[in-house]
Amino acid sequence: MADYYTLLTNAGIAYETACKAAGVPIKLTQISVGDGGEGGVYNPAATATALKREVWRGPLNALFQDEKNPSWLLAEVTIPPDVGGWYVREAGLWTDTGILYAIVKYPESFKPVLATSGSGKEFYIRSIFETGNASLVTLLIDDTVVKATRAWVAGYVADELSKLDAKQSVRVATTGNIVLKAAQTIDGVAVVAGDRVLVKNQTLSKDNGLYVVANDVWVRAKDADSNLKVTSGLNVSVEQGTTQADTIWQLVTDGPVLLGTTALVFQNITYGFAPLSSPAFSGTPTAPTANVFSNDDALATTRFVQRALGSYAGQTNYATNTQLTVADVGRLSIFTEPGLTATLPDWNSVPPGGLVHLTTTAGLTVKTRSSESISAVNTTSLASVVLQPGNFAVFRRLLLGPGWSLDSGDAALKYSPLFQASLTGANGYKKDPSGLIEQWGFVPSYNTGGNISVVYPIAFPNGVLSITTQRLDGVISAGTIVITQMPGTGFTFVDTAGPAGDVNSIFWSAKGR
Repeated sequence: MADYYTLLTNAGIAYETACKAAGVPIKLTQISVGDGGEGGVYNPAATATALKREVWRGPLNALFQDEKNPSWLLAEVTIPPDVGGWYVREAGLWTDTGILYAIVKYPESFKPVLATSGSGKEFYIRSIFETGNASLVTLLIDDTVVKATRAWVAGYVADELSKLDAKQSVRVATTGNIVLKAAQTIDGVAVVAGDRVLVKNQTLSKDNGLYVVANDVWVRAKDADSNLKVTSGLNVSVEQGTTQADTIWQLVTDGPVLLGTTALVFQNITYGFAPLSSPAFSGTPTAPTANVFSNDDALATTRFVQRALGSYAGQTNYATNTQLTVADVGRLSIFTEPGLTATLPDWNSVPPGGLVHLTTTAGLTVKTRSSESISAVNTTSLASVVLQPGNFAVFRRLLLGPGWSLDSGDAALKYSPLFQASLTGANGYKKDPSGLIEQWGFVPSYNTGGNISVVYPIAFPNGVLSITTQRLDGVISAGTIVITQMPGTGFTFVDTAGPAGDVNSIFWSAKGR
């Protein structure tokens, strides 16, 4: 056995076992010192329930686990200068219930007191003992009497600083996946044991973080080695490197972090901190461009802004029949050969509102997949849309489908109410944006001298401006065609040119508004 040691008492072990069974912590509150009694120095035994002769008792200053040996507990106390006049040869740790938990054989030391010895001093005791349940042991502290040692204050301040988002700078930052082991070259810098490194590009993002280089396996830096120390917003500066020197990186992973499990994502925030004269502004820093369909709080690059302002995401020329895909959304697709067909993307692959821009230099037929449809203003379920050379069309992915809408472009004008027309058969009409309406028709057979009624394909809302007729019998005879108008819905005519009963036909046209 060592000359000086700490051991758990039998009573302490029993108390620990009971606490573990009940699922409650082991609570240590006080430490006492003694002079060993008449016999002086002695070897404490686990059967002890008290010190041989206690001379002072006070509250513990601190109780914590050893960094390298988790099963070791370190207990600290400071004996004030106004007590003493005796030797310290033994010490004891006490539970909140008054049980002697551990007993210490202490190197013989005299504790002077000013009143009798002419000298006084604070007396610092640290006891180390081993327990199988170190994580269950807690310290009950009376803050009104406990004194903090310099070592405790330094450790406390270091731990609290480690919890802040601003971390100590690193020498270099990675630019790709690395093996977290041994000295190596990172971003053009040969790192050695003890260097701090920002690891941000691992294939498994859970392995990202701040590390200290070691000759064997690297360990996480002390200021970023626990969940409490690695939080969203953590930022760190990079000192050296071919591409990463003088940059600042921030952890943008949201929510609580479970170190070693949660994916850690770092983002370059140099521009948010560095002055314009900083070397960080040399070159052209870049960032990922958000997805074309993004609608969140991600930072926008200049490319994304240009696209949002109306610039195309790109341009593709097609010279063959093409099934368009989601990659064509937001781009300008130009079809350069005559007689081509463009099939709009799979409706399911494009978010609602996605736009497809098409134009042609030689004519184009646009259709959808067999299970989908195209609609336009006042028109549903178009089989296809034909673009003449030079035409332009914009198709929008509908929220409810499956289908697309022809929203704009000169190819959409034929479906606008302002350009409405009926062009099938002998009778028809067309409208233009000014409000002018033209209508026409054919009366294939009528008898000269009789009253013939004509009904317009559509009524003129505001009246007729003119009516023109042309006989098609091939015989021009003296006489006239007398017309009587009906109120915007048609007209009646009598042909007086030629013998009564003669059979003729006419074309007619009317203009109105």
